[in-house]
Amino acid sequence: RVLRRLGADVTGYMSQGAQDIIHPNAVEFATGQAVVLGLTGRVEHLRGFDLVIVAPATANTVSKIVHGISDSPVTALALASKCPVIIAPAMHLEMYENQIFQSNFEALKTRFYIVEPLVSEGAAKMAPVDEIVDAAVYCLTEKDFSGKSVVVTAGPTAEPIDPVRVITNRSSGRMGIALAREAWLRGADVTLVYGPGSVPAPSKLRTIDVESASEMADAVATVSDCDFFIGAAAVSDFTTKAADEKIQSRKGGFNLRLTPTPKILANLCANTVKVGFKAEHGLSEAALIQSARRLLVEHQLDLVVANDVSKDIFGSTETEAILVDGSDEKIIGRIGKDEAAKLIFDWLGEL
Repeated sequence: RVLRRLGADVTGYMSQGAQDIIHPNAVEFATGQAVVLGLTGRVEHLRGFDLVIVAPATANTVSKIVHGISDSPVTALALASKCPVIIAPAMHLEMYENQIFQSNFEALKTRFYIVEPLVSEGAAKMAPVDEIVDAAVYCLTEKDFSGKSVVVTAGPTAEPIDPVRVITNRSSGRMGIALAREAWLRGADVTLVYGPGSVPAPSKLRTIDVESASEMADAVATVSDCDFFIGAAAVSDFTTKAADEKIQSRKGGFNLRLTPTPKILANLCANTVKVGFKAEHGLSEAALIQSARRLLVEHQLDLVVANDVSKDIFGSTETEAILVDGSDEKIIGRIGKDEAAKLIFDWLGEL
C-alpha cells in the first residue's frame, strides 16, 4: 500500500506457503489487483514489470532462487525477470546463520539487490517497510549523480554551557536527511555530517555524528574534497567556554561570554559546488532574497536555499523556500521536504 501511495501499480504473487499464512483476498485488497497464485498458459512469470520485490523471502525461497528452482509463482518470477529484483529475507536466526544458507545468501547478492534483515529476539526479521520502499525507489531512480561525491550537513549543533546545559536550536535535521537521501537515490557517494537532530539518520547512509559547531567543522574538513557540498545544518553562530561543573541555579543569574563559531563554508575546496542555507525570521520576500544574496556573494556559493522559519517549518515534514543563485531566484511554495530535495538536486543536475 505504501508503494501504491507513491504511484506504483502493484501486483501480488504468492507461494503456497504465503497462502497458508495470509489469505489472497487480503493481498488483492492491498494491491487492488488479482493475485497470481499459480502459473498458467498466460505465462505470468514473463510479465514486463519494472521491479520485483520478494518480501519476506524465506530460507526456502532464497535457496531455490539461487539454485534456479522455479516451482512457485514467486521463484519463477524472480528467475525470469530482467528488471531489478529486491530480496528481503526473513527466517529464524538459526536458519539465517546456517553455513549452507549463508553460502546461498552470498551467491544471491551477486545478482539481486538485498535488503538485510533485522536481527533481534532470536530471529532474522524482515527489514522495516520503509527500508524496503527506499530500496524500491532507489532501484527505479535515474542515477544521474553516479560517480559524484556529496557531503550534506544536517541537524542543529549543541554548544555546551556546562555538563548539563547547551546552546542549541529547533532544527530537526529532516531537510538535510531528505537531501542526503535524494543524493543516495541518484547514485551519489554520500556522507552525512549530522548534529543532534530529532530525526534518525537512515542506516544506509555513511554518517558522521557530531555535537558542536567545531566538531562539525572538523568532520567536514575530513571530507571537504567533494563534488557537492550542501550545508543544511543549523550551525550555532556562537559558542562559549563550558564550565567544568553544573552551574547552580540557586546562585542567581550568570553571564555568558559568546564567541563566533568557525564558518564551515569558508573552508571548502575551490572546485566544489556549494549550496548554503539561510534561515531568517519574519522577513519580507524581498528582504529574504537580499539576505540570501549576501550569503551567496560572501562565501562564493552556487546556490542558497532561503527559509523564513516563522512559517512553522522547524520539525515539519513540509517547507517553504526561495532558491537563489547568481542570476535568478525560484520561489517554492509549501511542499514536502522530500519534494524540495528533488527540486534542489534537479537544479544541481543542470550544472
